[in-house]
Amino acid sequence: MPTSLSSRRLPTSQLLLGALVVLLGVLLLLETTGVSPTQSLLVYVPSLFVVVGVWALVQSRFRNIVGPIVLIGVAGAWQLVTLEYATVDQVVVFWPVFVIAFGLSIITGQFRSRVRATDDAFTSAFAAFGGVEKRNTSRTFAGADLTAIFGGTELDLRDTEIESRPAQINAVALFGGVDIIVPRDWNVRMDVLPVLGGAADDRPRREGGHDELDLVVTGFAAFGGVSVSD
Repeated sequence: MPTSLSSRRLPTSQLLLGALVVLLGVLLLLETTGVSPTQSLLVYVPSLFVVVGVWALVQSRFRNIVGPIVLIGVAGAWQLVTLEYATVDQVVVFWPVFVIAFGLSIITGQFRSRVRATDDAFTSAFAAFGGVEKRNTSRTFAGADLTAIFGGTELDLRDTEIESRPAQINAVALFGGVDIIVPRDWNVRMDVLPVLGGAADDRPRREGGHDELDLVVTGFAAFGGVSVSD
């Protein structure tokens, strides 16, 4: 059977963002240690965030529009200022565009399905300045990458089945929230690092159950939260 594009596990927005942050760290380290001058490269850092926004658009097949466009707009304006094509005062006058974007996100939410369904074994969701809700119905669920930056991401796994336990979800919440909805009888382990944030399994305690681990949630939450509910 030919492998579908979605099953080839294209790089997720979270993976791309992490790689770009590592690249930024390397450039800063080279500059601060005097090993190699990288100041001329650091001025193009805002363009890296433009790339993340564009990739988020492409990966969502242009269904998640408002958040990535806001990210592209902010990073693009930042880039113009650093390259001295525009001044801060010239850029700031366009702040009402964010109000318009917020309104558009409300309007578009009224005309499209609130929850997007998928049956892929691996799920990726990226929310920036907005919200993304997905429901996975795969019979062979393996894991997910969930990212929320100034927004929220929700993944509903109540209709999934796990072929090879445990499945693993990597969640990143920056000034936002990630909510994972699982079947009530799943055994979940939280390995999320909270940095001025929170990470918790909010399901009520149950007597009995099974010892086998069904899901491991890793990642970190900074000024945000990662939660598991049923």
